[in-house]
Amino acid sequence: MRAAPMVARMPTNTLTPTRTQLGTRPDRARRMEWLDALRGLAALVVVFEHSLDVLLPEVRATASPWFDFGRYGVFVFFLVSGYVVPFSLERRGSVRHFWAGRFFRLYPAWCVSLALALLLGAAGMSYGLPAALGERPWASALAHMTMLQDLLGVPNAVNVYWTLSYEMVFYLLVTAMFVAGVHRSSARVALGFGVGAAILGVALPSGLLASRWPGGTILAAALLLAAGLAAMVSRRRAVRRTGVAAVAALALGLLVLDSRIGAIESLCIIATMFAGTAVRGIQDGRLRTWPAVAMVAVVPAFTLVAGLRSPTALALNANPEPLGPDWTIAVGAAWLTFLGGLALRNRPMPRALVWSGLVSYSLYLLHPLVIQAIWHAAGRDPGDLPGEIRLIWGAVLVVAVLGAAAVAHRYVEIPAQRLGRRLTARRRPRADEIPRRDPGRDPGNESVRVLA
Repeated sequence: MRAAPMVARMPTNTLTPTRTQLGTRPDRARRMEWLDALRGLAALVVVFEHSLDVLLPEVRATASPWFDFGRYGVFVFFLVSGYVVPFSLERRGSVRHFWAGRFFRLYPAWCVSLALALLLGAAGMSYGLPAALGERPWASALAHMTMLQDLLGVPNAVNVYWTLSYEMVFYLLVTAMFVAGVHRSSARVALGFGVGAAILGVALPSGLLASRWPGGTILAAALLLAAGLAAMVSRRRAVRRTGVAAVAALALGLLVLDSRIGAIESLCIIATMFAGTAVRGIQDGRLRTWPAVAMVAVVPAFTLVAGLRSPTALALNANPEPLGPDWTIAVGAAWLTFLGGLALRNRPMPRALVWSGLVSYSLYLLHPLVIQAIWHAAGRDPGDLPGEIRLIWGAVLVVAVLGAAAVAHRYVEIPAQRLGRRLTARRRPRADEIPRRDPGRDPGNESVRVLA
């Protein structure tokens, strides 16, 4: 009788380092150029959107009612962040190292853009900062330091900063899930936020906390953020659990009660980001394929439906109008672009888009300032200029934006990230920084059967 083949069980997750690898610097993996290309495309589309009022008002009047270029770009960014960022946390295996990396990735270029905005405003070469920032300067500064200002009722010093607030909420939720040991539930979380956006979002308020307790909300959020992050890196399990609860309560509370853009879009954004995480989990075998695929597949559907629904009378301070067909079409196009990039991930990408993706963060932060400077230099009403003159200003805009992004990436982003890596390399992560669960209870730690 033929003997049965030997069967070995191998974990499908190859992303999280083993214990012997923790604290060591991972080998530099080959960059996923398709992700850089998507970032580059998204950043360039956002630049195009913000240049319409200045240089192409005809396109704004014709296309904008049917397609929101800005939302298309930022939703591509959100999908890419969801696909990449949680993997970064798992790969590092350390909450401390993850947040140190995020700090040196985000804040240096952000500080440069904020300083330039202040300088241009003082020189009269921009639209100027929102006047409301001067009403409570210290509270406004504190809100911006948390990068949660768009969820705290504080106008953005630079208009594009609003997306960073949702990136920050996503980081907080991802960290809380990682510490709690449920970080492989991304498909279910995405589905939950998608359902919440489509069903509950129409009844949730906007800016409720900030409108009633403006200064208190900012101070409480900053304290809760600092205390929650500190607690999540504690050696004591009970303290870590308290940190998880604090951070989750802060993130969810701001999303459903205090969003400037409305709860519908806020929940859609987080659903989209976690859907991107689930796509990565499915691709790498960390999630059960068919249940996860089914859950992720309905997230865009719920998102698109949510965009067409109008808030009810229960939604205090909310815009009574739906997000509209331009928003819905743009978000659908962002999903198609992301999935198209995923399908073509093994093919060569256009070098211009890949390079634009490498400098996309600086490109995103600095382009509004360049546009404002051109608006000032061209006479503050360049839309009335002849077409050929506007083309020249458009060429100046492209060169100036790409040049500024290249300089900021080379002399701000890269040195800051190197400094962050040097600082985190000095300390090995503690073993208790890695959440452990019973493999039999972790749906993301499924095993496959292979013939030996």
